[in-house]
Amino acid sequence: MRNFNQTPSRHFARRAVPACVVALLASVSQAQEAPEPKVDEVLVTAQKRSQRLQDVPIAISALSGSQLESRNIGSVADLGSISPNLTVSSTPGNATASQVAIRGGVTINPALYWDTSVGMYVDGVYMGKSQGSVFKMVDLERVEVLRGPQGTLYGRNSMSGAINFITRKPSGEFGGDVSVSLGSFNERVVKAAIDLPKAGIASISLGLRTEDRDGWVKTTPGSSVSELNGTHQNQARLAVNLDISPTLQVDYRFDASKVDATSMHSQLYRADIPALAPYVFQNRQTVASVDGPEQEKSDVQGHSLTLDWKLNGNNSLKSITSLRTMKWDNGLDLDGSPLPIAHAERISDYKQWSQELQWVGSSGDLNYVMGGYLFGDDGTTKNPQQYFGGNFNADSNYGFSTKSQALFGQVDYKLSDRWTLTGGLRHTRETKTIDRDIAFSFAPSAPYNPLIPVGTHGQATFSATSPLLVAAFKVNDSTNVYAKYAEGFKSGGFNGEHGDLSSSTAANIAEVLTPFRPEKQKTYELGLKTNFAGGRGQFNAAVFQNEIDDLQLSIFTANGAAASVIRNAGKASTRGFELEATYAPSSALRLQASYGYLDAKYKEFIDAGVNVADNRAFVHAPKNSFMLGLDWLVAQTGWGPLRLQGDYTFTDAFYAYPYQLQSSGPNYNPAAAVAGNTRVESNGMLNARLILSDMKTSYGKVQLSLWGRNLTNADHIDNFIDFGPGFGNLTQAYFNQPRMVGLSAALKW
Repeated sequence: MRNFNQTPSRHFARRAVPACVVALLASVSQAQEAPEPKVDEVLVTAQKRSQRLQDVPIAISALSGSQLESRNIGSVADLGSISPNLTVSSTPGNATASQVAIRGGVTINPALYWDTSVGMYVDGVYMGKSQGSVFKMVDLERVEVLRGPQGTLYGRNSMSGAINFITRKPSGEFGGDVSVSLGSFNERVVKAAIDLPKAGIASISLGLRTEDRDGWVKTTPGSSVSELNGTHQNQARLAVNLDISPTLQVDYRFDASKVDATSMHSQLYRADIPALAPYVFQNRQTVASVDGPEQEKSDVQGHSLTLDWKLNGNNSLKSITSLRTMKWDNGLDLDGSPLPIAHAERISDYKQWSQELQWVGSSGDLNYVMGGYLFGDDGTTKNPQQYFGGNFNADSNYGFSTKSQALFGQVDYKLSDRWTLTGGLRHTRETKTIDRDIAFSFAPSAPYNPLIPVGTHGQATFSATSPLLVAAFKVNDSTNVYAKYAEGFKSGGFNGEHGDLSSSTAANIAEVLTPFRPEKQKTYELGLKTNFAGGRGQFNAAVFQNEIDDLQLSIFTANGAAASVIRNAGKASTRGFELEATYAPSSALRLQASYGYLDAKYKEFIDAGVNVADNRAFVHAPKNSFMLGLDWLVAQTGWGPLRLQGDYTFTDAFYAYPYQLQSSGPNYNPAAAVAGNTRVESNGMLNARLILSDMKTSYGKVQLSLWGRNLTNADHIDNFIDFGPGFGNLTQAYFNQPRMVGLSAALKW
């Protein structure tokens, strides 16, 4: 059988690699005299104003535009483990939905009715859901990963942290760049960006991106599709800055992403159904046989309008208005076989809007931010499911809405040359609704019998006040320490996917209309930020303790359909520490490293009235994670500088579902799923890029890059779906992408 995993990579490498290496080595010259090495000073806007990274009393990682480019980071899915105690996975079966965990805080269910634990922001605009959150962003300038509760300034569902994506502003001068990248599995990526000359008060930039890649899983003749894990996508961005007056700036941003892909392969990993035995494999497969709907389509658009009015030299008012929409459709062959055992689709329509007002200013030793925030959204999801050749079917639907209001303020006061005290407060009030119906049929073309009837509607209101207190001390010009107390809040809601055939209609309605409570967190943190070796190095550290109440957990059930319920399981504690270091031993070499340690455990987990805290798995909480990075100026060639950039990331094993830990003994429940069956094993990833840059031509500067992702061809599982004993222990595994190599060429002018 042809090995589809290896052949495209080797075929490309045989042609591209020798030619590039010979050309580069032939032109190597003596390295030029270099300036004194320094670590780049990074500016961030984590506190709504521009500050040096080392001066911000927050555990934060920041990646510059050059780092994003060298690591091929363009979306949240690409972040991996670049920040300590950060874990990013695609949701099972969905390449455009994410599971983002910071310090063990995560939302594993991508359903639209549920909120995330980590807030994601694009140019200050909150992205409300994990579904549809994975899309490539054009013209990224910087990414900031803020760890720990950001409830004061970021608000909605930033209990575990926040990720800020900041795009590049128009320069007002004519310029641009275009790049083409070719790689394994016939990958083709074309990007173009252009800045137009300033016309009157307007500065405009445009960006486009298109990507095509064949699926790395091929299918056998007679399958419903010819391949899996392939993609076709297009992105666009428009940025307009209007200098209305010396004191008034108006910025408009538009982004669009359209993805039309074949589904991720639901590889059958375990099943107690005899007919499926020939299709069970526990190592990564590159050939499959499927018969179900295999597609994933995502259409996301966003508009934002920012008005920045400078009242005087120390004060400004800012208004951020946004509208985002999403249409999303996917289909999965959930049994990963040519048999009609389990097929499902999910068709979603979502819209959100927000309005934020900020007053940012200073007076002497006092800095302040205060404002108000309004947010609203609504959406619907249709989730038809078919089992056993149409002999059991579910027509599952829900709709929802949110209206949220908040007032916030944060001030920091410089008590002396060394001491700064920061205090913040945010009050949030949210009203949520749910509309739910589900019906079943028990034969092909048979009528559906409602279990939860159309018209089932619920509404509830939740509120919280989240404080922040930070004391920062400047030890000397190169060292800062801080102590922080913060609280986080994730709103309550309804069980929008519930439907249990073993219960009565009345019990099902009661379950849907009984809201789960908000999740709250208290965090204690100590941090250190320092420069050393005369500015050639930075070292940052943080130690933290999180205390979580009314922990929200999504429990996957198969009691009639592929559905989930959300429970306030009880209390949990997560603690750990984080280290980040950058060192430039010479102007030609820059080294980076980060390490995160996490100890997560339940203090209380109530299941059917019993505390089973010692027999439940904590999800997406790897004990260890680290990253090693390298940026090495190999040589100055006659064409330009030749650099080698690479990084290796490692993530420890973690559990995908909060199931029972025991698989035997007196406390083992044979009717319930076991967490160990969906344990994601530890894994490492090596990426590298060899770059020949600044080659001058009459058209501009040219850059050539030879790159590789997953260079060791590591074979590991990213995620699982486990139907549990009630459905024959049917378990699907979603494997990582095989090794990819390629060549990119870019022209900048």
